[in-house]
Order: sequence, then structure tokens, then C-alpha cells
Amino acid sequence: MQPRAVRLVQLSRVRYAELLALQERWLRRLQAEPGTEALSGTEAGALLLCEPAGPVYTAGLRGGLTPEEAARLRALGAEVRATGRGGLATFHGPGQLLCHPVLDLRRLGLRLRTHVAALEACAVRLCELRGLSGARARPPPYTGVWLGERKICAIGVRCGRHVTSHGLALNCSTDLTWFEHIVPCGLVGTSVTSLSEELQRHVTVDEVIPLFLEAFKETYKCSLISEDSPN
Repeated sequence: MQPRAVRLVQLSRVRYAELLALQERWLRRLQAEPGTEALSGTEAGALLLCEPAGPVYTAGLRGGLTPEEAARLRALGAEVRATGRGGLATFHGPGQLLCHPVLDLRRLGLRLRTHVAALEACAVRLCELRGLSGARARPPPYTGVWLGERKICAIGVRCGRHVTSHGLALNCSTDLTWFEHIVPCGLVGTSVTSLSEELQRHVTVDEVIPLFLEAFKETYKCSLISEDSPN
């Protein structure tokens, strides 16, 4: 049986709003009424990758930021956005890999919880390929990937009409001081880390993307097609 294909869309360094706008276009495309041929027979959706161009704090469906806190964060020079993903508040910024898979889970034979576990597995595998064998996924409310009590990858997703959006944020060379202004994901007593922090060298987003794509293909048992591909 031919593996499902996922269209790869790499945006380089862009504003968070641009990622959300592209995600919304793909959501509309995948959630179109049957018969509109939104996807080819073997396609399951799109994998959107980028590095945020500037600092932005996001709140999930469970909130996480009061109006006063949002004003304080904006005064630091950051953007603040409410999103439709699960979870509470987190930070996105330069040096971070953002991965938003917009996928029709029915075409991949996955349930939502399996999708979340697959995202965690991708991040764990990437860490292992960089020599961090201690990376682990933990059960809720500690969703994401951890090295001990240090969180290296946050995960928050949304699913409507079997189509996913949002995804994961992996700290590569992120300025971790931005996290000091919030309680990341509402988890008191934990800290955040990055690949650069753990490996004691500068690790760029561009360096890890090929490793992440290999992990994604293995985990989701799919092929990836460049957005620019005529196929």
C-alpha cells in the first residue's frame, strides 16, 4: 500500500501571524465539504515549519494570561496572542522550531491522542539523534518532551472535523530568559531548556530540520512532498 503523502511547507523565519494565516488556509482546504477534491487521493495534509521572526507569547484554550499579564508582556516588546490550541501560556521566538501539522487524521488512521504521542516521539527522536538520550515524553499535564525536569519541547494541538492544527515548539537556540516572565504551560516548579543549552554549543533551527523531517516520516509512516513540487 502506498504511504500517505504530506505536503511540506517550509517558511524559514516569519512572523507568527503569517504561520497562523497559512495554517488557516490549509484548515479551510482540508475541512472543505466532500466532493471538492481538497486533497489528492494519497495526500493527508500539510506540515508547516518555521522559525518565529520575533518574540510572541500565546495563550491556549485554557487561558493562562490575564489582561494585566498580557499588557506587561507587551511592554517587554513581545506580541501576545490568544490561540485555539490546547494548553496554557507559552513563548515562541527566534531560535525555536515551530511545527504545525495540518492533517486529516482519518487518512493517516490516527486518533488525536495518537497524533500527540507521535509529535512527542518526533521530538524525542530528534534529541536522540543529537546525543540527548535522556529525552522523554511524560503523561498529562506534562505533555511535551523533557530532559529531567527541564522542558525542551512544548506541544499544544487542536482538532476539528478530524483535522489537526498547531503542534510543537522545540527550543534550539531560543533565548530562554523570555520564559522567565510566565509560568510556561502553567507548570510551577519546572524549567525550560534548549538544544544549545544541553549540548553547550549553538544549535540552529536549520541544523535540526533535516533530522526532524526524517523523524516525522518514520513516525507518521508518510512521504513528504515539497510545496513547490509539481506532483
